[in-house]
Amino acid sequence: MIRFLFRFLGMLSLALGFIFVVYDGAKSIVDQRLNISTVRYAWESVHEGSIAQLQPTLQRLAPVLWDPVAVTVLNAPVALALVIVGAFLLLLGRKKKPLIGYARS
Repeated sequence: MIRFLFRFLGMLSLALGFIFVVYDGAKSIVDQRLNISTVRYAWESVHEGSIAQLQPTLQRLAPVLWDPVAVTVLNAPVALALVIVGAFLLLLGRKKKPLIGYARS
């Protein structure tokens, strides 16, 4: 059951990544310049104030978590981040390879 959930969320994440690629492509064609949506843009579109709440918390726990780690992730293209998360979830949810030539007991 959990593998099914991982595979489902992985496929959903890959589909969302593809949707963001199409969205960025259409927006780039309309504006006649390259537009790439970042994770920060997508996050702020869903819940605007949560990044402002996350920053002091991460800086208090460990300043290294905010500046090189979280800032890099927030500035990454959202399509790339979704594809990476989706691929990871699909790897977690893959079915086990059958053992050929071995007896299972």
